[in-house]
Amino acid sequence: MQPKIMMKKKSVSASKASLVLFLCQMISALDVPLDSKLLEELSQPPTITQQSPKDYIVDPRENIVIQCEAKGKPPPSFSWTRNGTHFDIDKDAQVTMKPNSGTLVINIMNGGKAEAYEGVYQCTARNERGAAISNNIVIRPSRSPLWTKERLEPNHVREGDSLVLHCRPPVGLPPPIIFWMDNAFQRLPQSERVSQGLNGDLYFSNVQPEDTREDYICYARFNHTQTIQQKQPISVKVFSTKPVTERQPVLLTPTGSTSTKVELRGNVLLLECIAAGLPTPVIRWIKEGGELPANRTFFENFKKTLKIIDVSEADSGNYKCIARNILGSAHHVISVTVKAAPYWITAPRNLVLSPGEDGTLICRANGNPKPNISWLANGVPIAIAPEDPSRKVDGDTIIFSHVQERSSAVYQCNASNEYGYLLANAFVNVLAEPPRILTTTNKLYQVIADSPALLDCAYFGSPKPEIEWFKGVKGSILRGNEYIFHDNGTLEIPVAQKDSTGTYTCVARNELGKIQNEVHLEVKDPTMIIKQPEYKVIQRYGQVSFECIIKHDSTLLPTVIWLKDNDALPDDERFLVGKDNLTIMNVTDKDDGTYTCIVNTTLDSVSASAVLTVVAAPPTPAIIYARPNPPFDLELTGQLERSVELSWIPGDENNSPITNFVIEYEDGLHEPGVWHYQTEVPGTQTTVQLKLSPYVNYSFRVIAVNEIGRSQPSEPSEQYLTKSANPDENPSNVQGIGSEPDNLVITWESLKGFQSNGPGLQYKVSWRQKDVDDEWTSVIVANVSKYIVSGTPTFVPYEIKVQALNDLGYAPEPSEVIGHSGEDLPMVAPGNVQVHVINSTLAKVHWDPVPLKTVRGHLQGYKVYYWKVQSLSRRSRRHVEKKILTFRGNKTFGMLPGLEPYSSYKLNVRVVNGKGEGPASPDKVFKTPEGVPSSPSFLKITNPTLDSLTLEWGSPTHPNGILISYILKFQPINNTHELGPLVEIRIPANESSMILKNLNYSTRYKFYFNAQTSVGSGSQITEEAVTIMDEAGILRPAVGAGKAMASRQVDIATQGWFIGLMCAVALLILILLIVCFIRRNKGGKYPVKEKEDAHADPEIQPMKEDDGTFGEYSDAEDHKPLKKGSRTPSDRTVKKEDSDDSLVDYGEGVNGQFNEDGSFIGQYSGKKEKEPAEGNESSEAPSPVNAMNSFV
Repeated sequence: MQPKIMMKKKSVSASKASLVLFLCQMISALDVPLDSKLLEELSQPPTITQQSPKDYIVDPRENIVIQCEAKGKPPPSFSWTRNGTHFDIDKDAQVTMKPNSGTLVINIMNGGKAEAYEGVYQCTARNERGAAISNNIVIRPSRSPLWTKERLEPNHVREGDSLVLHCRPPVGLPPPIIFWMDNAFQRLPQSERVSQGLNGDLYFSNVQPEDTREDYICYARFNHTQTIQQKQPISVKVFSTKPVTERQPVLLTPTGSTSTKVELRGNVLLLECIAAGLPTPVIRWIKEGGELPANRTFFENFKKTLKIIDVSEADSGNYKCIARNILGSAHHVISVTVKAAPYWITAPRNLVLSPGEDGTLICRANGNPKPNISWLANGVPIAIAPEDPSRKVDGDTIIFSHVQERSSAVYQCNASNEYGYLLANAFVNVLAEPPRILTTTNKLYQVIADSPALLDCAYFGSPKPEIEWFKGVKGSILRGNEYIFHDNGTLEIPVAQKDSTGTYTCVARNELGKIQNEVHLEVKDPTMIIKQPEYKVIQRYGQVSFECIIKHDSTLLPTVIWLKDNDALPDDERFLVGKDNLTIMNVTDKDDGTYTCIVNTTLDSVSASAVLTVVAAPPTPAIIYARPNPPFDLELTGQLERSVELSWIPGDENNSPITNFVIEYEDGLHEPGVWHYQTEVPGTQTTVQLKLSPYVNYSFRVIAVNEIGRSQPSEPSEQYLTKSANPDENPSNVQGIGSEPDNLVITWESLKGFQSNGPGLQYKVSWRQKDVDDEWTSVIVANVSKYIVSGTPTFVPYEIKVQALNDLGYAPEPSEVIGHSGEDLPMVAPGNVQVHVINSTLAKVHWDPVPLKTVRGHLQGYKVYYWKVQSLSRRSRRHVEKKILTFRGNKTFGMLPGLEPYSSYKLNVRVVNGKGEGPASPDKVFKTPEGVPSSPSFLKITNPTLDSLTLEWGSPTHPNGILISYILKFQPINNTHELGPLVEIRIPANESSMILKNLNYSTRYKFYFNAQTSVGSGSQITEEAVTIMDEAGILRPAVGAGKAMASRQVDIATQGWFIGLMCAVALLILILLIVCFIRRNKGGKYPVKEKEDAHADPEIQPMKEDDGTFGEYSDAEDHKPLKKGSRTPSDRTVKKEDSDDSLVDYGEGVNGQFNEDGSFIGQYSGKKEKEPAEGNESSEAPSPVNAMNSFV
């Protein structure tokens, strides 16, 4: 095997760096990465991976931990030497070694003393392949001694003189950090005049009166022990002499004109000059014969200290510091010599060789003075190490020839001079191993077209395997200029094309075996910005949008980032980032700049920029809003069998932002010229992934929509014919309903054209009788939607399914539905029909259900036919009008409402299915009981005399039973509209008239008249009439169906009391007219309720008076309660405030009408009687008295 495997930098990826470094010789033994699989299988000499520093200062109060970690195969064992001799840790109870490690732990916290363990330690890690050793680790405990006691005299200094306050800290390990503070623990201020030197002393170039104080304190901080030591305070007293003498500069440190300084390569060089003088001198530094090194030179402590970092031999020379004030200058030259501890030029590298191979270990170091190189083998000087005939030492090189497995060992190179040493371990591992390929099997590589593709084949073998590449499983070996083969096994395709996609096979072989591995390459389309952002000039407070429409490989997911002036967009809600654009609302001057759209995928990145210039807004012209222009440049990409990506460029939005895009499609194969809705997307989106159906010749168009309306459709895209496929779905709405008793009609909704998924659409119709162990009967029919099965039994259930198929195959298995063959009329009538009469108008009918088998169809319910045969009170028949009630479902009872009382009825019941009605049950006869009668057909009052009235009436139109009597009630009404005592008379049912005598003359009476059966009283009819005043004044009253008014005529115009009364009324006539107007609008009633309550007769219902003469107690248009001022007799009436103004109280002598739910639908005042032919004018002559009555 070659000493190292050279690799081209561009072919090595970071993921394989550790493995490649393992296969190569390593620059540092501390950094040998091992592949985990190889580590488990291959023998490996030890490698030190971690160790403590060479100069290790420890805290004497804590445990001492000396690190030594190593790896190898098999895992190494560890041992230690102390001060050059074996350190037996088993004999020291305070010392332990960590498990599976060489790290020592010396227990100081449990009684051990750190000083007892000072010394030089070295760790050895050993296994069967060799031994690696650590550096010599010098262990020293840190020290922080106390200040020596001394007596400090006060410093008396003349103003303007120089002063040095000496610190002289105790010698510690490591040296302490010095700083000056006062008693308040405040750092003393420093300046060009007062500063601290590198040795810790405090220098005054000249003292001033303000320097007088007694608390100049020097502190020493020892970091390892975290302690601070304090010196005794120093007192300074400055006394003044006038005048103050100025002095030219004199160097306080360093003394003399020249000095020397030695520094080691790589360290920091610190040179110091502090001068006395008044005024305070200024320090300047120069290098004689050269320039101070740029970028490495720094000035500190007010330029009194020159600092050069990372010094090298070139920094040797004379450095001059010059102190100057107005009186003169002083200078000092420091001769600097840069020495060097050993440093590597070429450190030895690990060798992995196969038997019989040659190799070399090279150890080259430099230093000042030049270091001495010595070799060790497995930790033993090579001169006394076991001999190996394959090994030859030649100064800084060991040459190996024809190595064998026993030649495996770890070699140490030691480079040392008076300033230090370097120690490096490098192993020689002789292995005989068949090839191994370490690259993951079937690894996928993805690259962009026209870019390089690097296919890895990381390998290992000893001897080194040869690598060959093939494309495809049985392809030929790859050769030629289109490929580059790297030494580490990587295959490079400099310019990958789409046809480079495929499987590549790497084969590694040596004399011990052969192995191969496959990797896969995918070449993707590059990402492009097809519409870049454009330069924009926008007016202040306007809106601007930058477009960034991209095209990318459909398998890559792009991310779009917008930048402003190469920085992130401002955190401002005015910046709206859409999928394909950036919109800035309400533009301001600070938005001026360059906007960049960056599109990143996992494989590539593209960007485009545009400048936005913001200008002042001119006078605002009228903005014209319109529908958007149609989109354009429709493009189909990523065509797959069931999907395609459609992209477009929006047209001008015409000052109204586009809210959404509507995508439509045309099926040129099945419905050419017909456009269908496909989907819609937000107005910020210009691409959409569309789902497709097989066997459709698609064209797409896009319509833009804004608040004004829809744009014209875009031009159609290119056509895309999808491949045929089996149907995805089966017909819907499958039903089985017979049209005749012996057939089954199977129907379904046919698939639409694009649902067929291919040519030759047909249907497989299958059926079998349910709950019978029959096989399916199937038939394939053309593209229709109905099939009739003949010869079926009547109304039996069938399992039905309809499956779509085309030339490519069948749709998925369809679901089954249940249908029935045709229905026939029911065979039997319901039995056991029973009727239960609930009351005179309601009955309940019961029946037994018919057997379902006899229904011969879907049971829809039962119909009850019923009709009135005759009225039992009149024994007369009339035209039979049958009524029908339908009861849905399998109901076996029902209610018969609206019956007439005291009548004979018949009914029958029939069962109903989808075909029709079955036979009727035998007629069932039932009778309704008596009810209350209707009101008498009329009531007439004639022949009024001074004390009598004649009443005539007609029997009720609907007696609803056998009449047993009539009830007549009447009561007088005085001029104040108060009701008198109520009188009741019972009249035999066979009477139709009577003369009512012993009445008061010239008195109005109100009559209430109703008929009665054994059940109770019927509705009332009411009338009013007046007896005459005297025989001479008798006039025949006007007789009407609703009213009879008594005539009264008195001439009082010549009487004195009337003249006086009219004079009084004349003064109030205007007020009375207003009261008249109000009272006539509000209306009123008789206080009937009070009278009824007084007589405790709930059946009394006063009549509403329609005649305007009696408007005080009743108004024809409005029904308001009586005015509170109405007077009533205190012994016989109840005040209006206590009355219940109910509908019944003021209704006619008939019950109010109600809906079926009980809501009242009658008139508020009840039913009006028919008006007489003569009219309803009052027979009472108009007179002033009557006019007065109308105002009361």
